[in-house]
Amino acid sequence: MNSRFLTNAVLSLVGAFTVVASMVWAPATFMWLMLGAGVVSVALAAPIVVRGRGSAQRALDGIVGILGAWTIVASLVFAGSVVTWLGFASGAAFAGLALIGLTLHELFTERVVHSFEVRSTAAEREFASING
Repeated sequence: MNSRFLTNAVLSLVGAFTVVASMVWAPATFMWLMLGAGVVSVALAAPIVVRGRGSAQRALDGIVGILGAWTIVASLVFAGSVVTWLGFASGAAFAGLALIGLTLHELFTERVVHSFEVRSTAAEREFASING
């Protein structure tokens, strides 16, 4: 399995969880969940430093890393309904970036197309010319 697909799939789950958690849990609890989502997203974006994954995915990982860092800062600085809505926006942005990443993965992944070609052998051609 390609690492781009895996990290984008995990990022989509993190984004969806953050969106739902922002509306379910109290702001004091959600602040810690938002901090965790930011840490996970920064950890997912870290492979851009370790190895290249294409310029489009590298740019997307850079944006995810910046958004993850902002999510960490926002979870520690803000409180109340502000952290709820900032977390909701971060989760929606994570999910959107993951969708873009999954689309890029599909566009740039080399697909093997299997096709069958009917070829006649020399014996079949000779048989066809005799009976033909």
